[in-house]
Amino acid sequence: MDSTKLKQKACKIIEQYGETIIAYTQDVEQEPELGFREFRTAEKTAKFFRDLGLNYEEGLAITGVKAKLGNSPGPTVAVLGELDAIICYDSPLANPNTGAAHACGHNIQLGAMMGAAIGLTLSEAACELNGNIVFMATPAEEYLEIPYRARLREEGKVHFCSGKQELVYRGAFDEIDMAMMIHAYQMNGTNNFMLNQTNNGFVVKDIRYEGKEAHAAAAPEEGINALNAAMLGLMGINAMRETFRDEDVIRVHPIVTKGGDVVNSIPADVRIETFVRAKSIEAIESTSLKVERALRAGGDAIGAKTHIATTPGYLPIRICEPFSNVFSQNVNAAYPGAEIIWGGHSGGSTDMGDVSHIMPVIHPYTSGVNGALHTRHFRVVDYNIACIIPAKIMAMSVIDLLADDGKKAQDILTSYKPVFNKTQYIAKMNSLYSS
Repeated sequence: MDSTKLKQKACKIIEQYGETIIAYTQDVEQEPELGFREFRTAEKTAKFFRDLGLNYEEGLAITGVKAKLGNSPGPTVAVLGELDAIICYDSPLANPNTGAAHACGHNIQLGAMMGAAIGLTLSEAACELNGNIVFMATPAEEYLEIPYRARLREEGKVHFCSGKQELVYRGAFDEIDMAMMIHAYQMNGTNNFMLNQTNNGFVVKDIRYEGKEAHAAAAPEEGINALNAAMLGLMGINAMRETFRDEDVIRVHPIVTKGGDVVNSIPADVRIETFVRAKSIEAIESTSLKVERALRAGGDAIGAKTHIATTPGYLPIRICEPFSNVFSQNVNAAYPGAEIIWGGHSGGSTDMGDVSHIMPVIHPYTSGVNGALHTRHFRVVDYNIACIIPAKIMAMSVIDLLADDGKKAQDILTSYKPVFNKTQYIAKMNSLYSS
């Protein structure tokens, strides 16, 4: 069967199973779970793979699920989706106990991935292609609950604190040559797709100011006010902002997670979390040093002890343009009325950036949603555009890549120059840990 007919067959099957795909997407939305805790979502995903007759692995990086289609020589292309939710207590679909809500649309990604899996599996595409296809649901993309993840690391349950990083470390990407996924995003119009947008990377800082408690009214002079130390540290960061170069797209956005125990006692234990984001690894590392100096100066000024633990966040994403071109051609084929936006740079981050330093990656965006990401207003308004059309596009892209002896995939792999191999990547990320 030629690739055009194979793509038509896969797309027709995805249409036929549209209600099943949407039902799964909505089911995931109804039970949102936070990173490295996505046990119900993982089981729903594993069941979906079972029902498709796919062999799969589960429990990867605690909750990851990975299925493989095909067993032939040639490149292996992965279609990814993310299992976790964000914390957004104000979302109408939030879990009232944890605040977890799919206000970033990861359930949509999973629906699109499952749609592609249905189309490629039931069309028997693997029999016609040279290479293999992996469908992987990855945990913990949202970098949340830093103390919890630090505990997981201390207990040896994870080495890195995000899902794709940990999956790389554990070898889940070893057999994969290139990877794609799609993300929902509010755009002008409901039939848009955005390609080639790049993102910042970041490191994480968990800060504890250790002071000395005292009665806040009767004997404040006997205390060391850790909250004052924290405020001076934050003021120091703000005083440095004029030194941040515009072209580095630096973002430093701390929160105070503990400001003291009671108002009548001098705070002796104050906690801050912050990301230090930038467009390049070099800018992340240089800004990280500036931020650390400011934070320590706050403690020194008050006489408090300053404890800073730095954890690797994500690397800035690198988009493979020839891979994007394959995707864009299939946008036009799947939905002729769609508008393709060629994106610029975003201050946000994704751990798909880490994968992009090892292999060719694309991370396009689809519309079909309203409301800004990570807010109570985020919601799906068109499931066809949000996950059915993307499922078709990704399925067709896989067929294009692996048809004709996998020529397009091989061409992309030949021209791609990785920044790191796996060993170098792990060494680089390990070097970012400090305490």
